[in-house]
Amino acid sequence: MKTMTCKQLGGSCDIEFHAETFEEMAALSKNHGMEMLKKGDSQHIEAMNRMQALMQKPNAMNAWFEAKRKEFKMILYNI
Repeated sequence: MKTMTCKQLGGSCDIEFHAETFEEMAALSKNHGMEMLKKGDSQHIEAMNRMQALMQKPNAMNAWFEAKRKEFKMILYNI
């Protein structure tokens, strides 16, 4: 298992996600973001707005995802 925080994945808090693949990690982050959106958490909503702005620039979004995939690959497995 590898660990990344909400902040590392573009969010606004230090909650940790644990996953075997980057795709699993991204899904955990997305689910957390949706939960925070439902709760009306302003910091997470701001982070989501930043991500939505990034999504308007496909090359920028692809570069962001590639950087996060590389970061995920560099993380040592938790033992």
